[in-house]
Amino acid sequence: MDAPTKAKPTPAQASQPASLYAAHVKVYPARVQGRFRYAKWVFLVVALGIYYGLPWLRWDRPGDAPDQFVLIDLAGRRFYLGPIAIWQDELYFVTGLLIIAAVALFLVTSLFGRVWCGYACPQTVWTDLYLWVERRIEGDRNARMRLDQGHRNGAYWRRKVLKHAAWIVIAAATGGAFVLYFGDAPTMLADIVTGQAGSWTYSFLGILTFTTYALAGWAREQVCTYMCPWPRFQGAMLDENSLIVTYRTWRGEPRGKHKQGESWEGQGDCVDCRQCVNVCPTGIDIRDGQQLECIGCGLCIDACDAIMDKVGRPRGLIALDTLAHMQKAETACAALPPGPARQLAGDTATADRRIIRPRTLIYAGVLAAVCLVMLAAFLMRSTTELAVLRDRAPVYILLADGSVRNAFTVKVWNKGYEEPHYALGVEGLPGAAVAVVGAPQEAATIATRADGVATNRVHVTAPAGARLPESTRLRFVLTDENGQEVVSHDSVFLAPKR
Repeated sequence: MDAPTKAKPTPAQASQPASLYAAHVKVYPARVQGRFRYAKWVFLVVALGIYYGLPWLRWDRPGDAPDQFVLIDLAGRRFYLGPIAIWQDELYFVTGLLIIAAVALFLVTSLFGRVWCGYACPQTVWTDLYLWVERRIEGDRNARMRLDQGHRNGAYWRRKVLKHAAWIVIAAATGGAFVLYFGDAPTMLADIVTGQAGSWTYSFLGILTFTTYALAGWAREQVCTYMCPWPRFQGAMLDENSLIVTYRTWRGEPRGKHKQGESWEGQGDCVDCRQCVNVCPTGIDIRDGQQLECIGCGLCIDACDAIMDKVGRPRGLIALDTLAHMQKAETACAALPPGPARQLAGDTATADRRIIRPRTLIYAGVLAAVCLVMLAAFLMRSTTELAVLRDRAPVYILLADGSVRNAFTVKVWNKGYEEPHYALGVEGLPGAAVAVVGAPQEAATIATRADGVATNRVHVTAPAGARLPESTRLRFVLTDENGQEVVSHDSVFLAPKR
């Protein structure tokens, strides 16, 4: 039979511009076993356990805030992590944590490649969970392909409906768990189930449910390829000493089928089984070299090692390696013909893997510096803050005895759960008398509110006969019962012209 010939395009077809976009090809990742798959399962269980379980951890917290270990209290404008409370004016701690996370990601990427994408990224974690559900209901790769390509009968619709129902339940649990971080988890869950939660709660729950279902169930690898910005600039984080998933061409090429008992002379170890492609969650062929779609999960390594065990060849045809070692190996075996001798020359080629290098030193130094700054800021943070507002009208009052008085509004922000009393004094105005309206005249005592702001009216009076400039710098000081300064605030004292 003659080979079919390609039909010539019509003039209308020839005049149309070529499409810049390829049609989407659905990826059917096959099941695989091995050390990388086991590591992914362990991280998936731990990560999901932390995400779903943290809202239910309790912490005995005084005050009106719920006894929840991790709590984002929007009404109280603070974030709780166990005994630590971060107020709205301390959001720089959140910024610092984001900077630490970013620099740590740069450092890890420069050392181990895209380990974040392959193991820790939420898109990867939930996609793995959704794929596990899909395999449990529809079967492995070949069974899912036959189901999609077969007739739309009752068995097809039963499996599809069951799968998507399970996906929606997981998505709802994911969105619900996130919402529970914003209030008392048991109370909020009861309100959600009974329909007593607010409209904003149901709105966020619906949005998070939809995005989880759409991204992990439908988009999958397209999020990594088209939506995520990280693959675009990860190349700036990698160098020739970064550990990445690689196909060792000096061992694998020339690839081809191999029958049991045949000699391996003149042939590479790759038997072109395409198992590395079948298990890839993004559907790429790692034998084509480094690609933007590769997330560095290592599942192709597990699949290839299993094939090498079956054909009696050493493991490591696909492995974690550095570009520096790859170049050394290719140079060492370039002049040798394909076969075991060439493979041995490539495997024995050595290249020092430099963990300590300028790139990693810079990342580690920046990371250490930011951590130290954050730690120092946290240790020096105060639970008491003072704000002083001077009355604008009248700017001063001239009393009958010739003394001058200014009025101030003093606000004390107490971030603790106790209600200490502080003594209020002033510096910069010798002989000045301080009186807190409502407090005994002999003791200028400032009252505080537990976990809140207390407002006090304060009169500062300069002694009669004092020669005062029009404006005098004044410093308000709060001291505790031991006479130790707690907090201070600068202001001015105004007087008439001399």
